[in-house]
Amino acid sequence: MKIGLSSYSLYRAIKAGELDYVSALDWIAANGGEHMEVVPLEIDFTREPQLVQNIKEKAKSVGIELSNYAVGANFLTQNEGAYEEEISRVKREVDVAAELGVKLMRHDVARHEDVSIRTFNANLDRMIEACRTIADYAAQYGITTSIENHGYLVQASDRVLTVVQGVNRPNFKTTLDIGNFMCADENPVASVQKNLPFASIVHIKDFYLRPSYRNPGEGWFKTTAGNYLRGAIAGQGDIDMWEVLRLVKRSGFDGYLSIEFEGMEECKQGSKIAMDNVKRIWAEV
Repeated sequence: MKIGLSSYSLYRAIKAGELDYVSALDWIAANGGEHMEVVPLEIDFTREPQLVQNIKEKAKSVGIELSNYAVGANFLTQNEGAYEEEISRVKREVDVAAELGVKLMRHDVARHEDVSIRTFNANLDRMIEACRTIADYAAQYGITTSIENHGYLVQASDRVLTVVQGVNRPNFKTTLDIGNFMCADENPVASVQKNLPFASIVHIKDFYLRPSYRNPGEGWFKTTAGNYLRGAIAGQGDIDMWEVLRLVKRSGFDGYLSIEFEGMEECKQGSKIAMDNVKRIWAEV
């Protein structure tokens, strides 16, 4: 088991020019991380081969593994041509993952204004077909692709499992985000336990939760049912982090734990405290 950080956690520092994807590796190494999950935001890595090479070389030089490559995608397109183009685009991202040398890659699957079970069921076959096609393409590189419980439409634990089991490929799993189940108003402990057997990587995230009738003001967003969430430092929010990590540990999961910090605190401080907390809690459970 290795504890590290998603580059997404440092996004505000990267956007502000304090860090970049290469120097972020130095920061993670200096602050006790063992791996970095690469999440390209506002940069098209398919057009940046030198950056990809620089990240790979820096990771090797500082002794940090590159764990996962995580990109967006939406297969609920307006027409068949756009659907095929989106699949082709994600295949090009698989090529980037292979260049980075990672063996895990997450791609999103859907965005839609209507996140009802009706919309999910109506589009299930197309989502499965796209994921299966990409997983089969990734197999040539020995890469396991995955979808995350992310984006509301495919966020609830049973919906994720329905897609994973429908794709039915040994190299297709789920990026299990322990916090994102709360966006679908699910109990993180129960949902983590349900989805753990299918996890390729585990995202460690925390949230503060408030009920729908207690609007906390700026900085919060709504769940599917209208409750309120705000990002927290892992171990300081309302997720029972001790029980979640106990379940992960007892399951025998021996892969990457990737910290995702999206709280209101300064991102480097929040990321450092989160990594320290997860290490401490992992040792305790």
